[in-house]
Amino acid sequence: MKICIIGTGYVGLVAGACLSDMGNNVICVDNDSSKIDNLKKGIIPIFEPGLEELIKINVKEKRLSFSIDLAEAVKISQICFIAVATPQDSDGKCDLNAVIDVAKQISVNINEYKVIVIKSTVPVGTAEKITRLIKQYTNIDFDVVSNPEFLKQGAALDDFLSPDRVIIGSNSKKASSIMSELYSPYFKTANRMIFMDNKSAEMTKYAANAFLAARISFINEIANLCEKTGADIDYVRTGLGTDVRIGNKFLFPGIGYGGSCFPKDVNALISVAENFKTGCDILKAVKLVNDKQRKLFVEKILNFYNGNINGKTFAIWGLSFKPKTNDMREAPSIDIINELKNNGASVKVYDPKALSTAKNIFKDKIIYASSAFEALNNANGLILLTEWNEFRYPDFNKIKSLLIDSVIFDGRNQYNAKKLKEFGLNYIRIGSKY
Repeated sequence: MKICIIGTGYVGLVAGACLSDMGNNVICVDNDSSKIDNLKKGIIPIFEPGLEELIKINVKEKRLSFSIDLAEAVKISQICFIAVATPQDSDGKCDLNAVIDVAKQISVNINEYKVIVIKSTVPVGTAEKITRLIKQYTNIDFDVVSNPEFLKQGAALDDFLSPDRVIIGSNSKKASSIMSELYSPYFKTANRMIFMDNKSAEMTKYAANAFLAARISFINEIANLCEKTGADIDYVRTGLGTDVRIGNKFLFPGIGYGGSCFPKDVNALISVAENFKTGCDILKAVKLVNDKQRKLFVEKILNFYNGNINGKTFAIWGLSFKPKTNDMREAPSIDIINELKNNGASVKVYDPKALSTAKNIFKDKIIYASSAFEALNNANGLILLTEWNEFRYPDFNKIKSLLIDSVIFDGRNQYNAKKLKEFGLNYIRIGSKY
């Protein structure tokens, strides 16, 4: 199939690489000419395991290309994916300006029947809105399909190439048939394509992310209660996760969720509920707990130092909101670093992939280390914020020798408390007496 994907962000690049890898001819379009020039040179703007290699393979095979010419891409493509950013406004609403602008450009360049696929995360009713908009500019037949993405950063290629389900919102049998043909190569053993109306597909995306965010906030609430009562969250989490009705996914206590999806989608769903004048109390609580969790973690650090960290230096391991990405959007590390700085502390940071991203955010306000152990030099304590694999089994004797105060503040509950005590390290984590 001939496909154009408009938007070369995280979703657009992953979709473009994976769709072209199945033999489709894919053009990725963006209005940022410098980004397109870099992509043509093999310079990928994001880090995602395996993505750079997959892009280079399909560019070499001439199945994948990059362009700033949206008009030409639309004209030669049967399916047009809209994969532009939909950031949240200050009031939490989803900003659809980029989606609307792209829809207008598509509408004036339609030359034959097209399937227009909304891959961006959008509020309920957007497909209908885009359909009405395009009809103002053309009489040529087309269909708008909602096809929300469920990609986990760090595992996006696997999620796209081996999806647990593909949701297609469509009111057209013709469009549904085309989408079924497009995705059929990804389901060799079982067909997990789920067809529904557009509004239901749009709602499913928000509901899925909001539910997962709720699980994270729930386990953090229980972890905080464990600390007060003397229970241990690790035991409680295991007891919960082995219940088949609950399962063990997204039940890890810590410093809360971040990234480009959970915060934005929770806020957007709250905004939708308010627009329809219906209650959204659970999601408001989910957001409240998540925001509070970062402050509670800083309070742990302050409490260890009797409320005064002025002049202290802390080494931070991990900046990205999760491992296997350089994405720091809504990352807990940003709030925690700012709180430490506001309390007079100095900060030295290390992250395997996100240092360049951090430099764009913090400039020269913090110190950047070239390795994990370099960050520990002359630091009072170590703060773990992202559970990268290289941080899982470090040399604790070396950590002990380098830290002035022999203390680790673990925002991901990654280490064994008893083992660290044997090394002579103070260990502060979430959800237990240790």
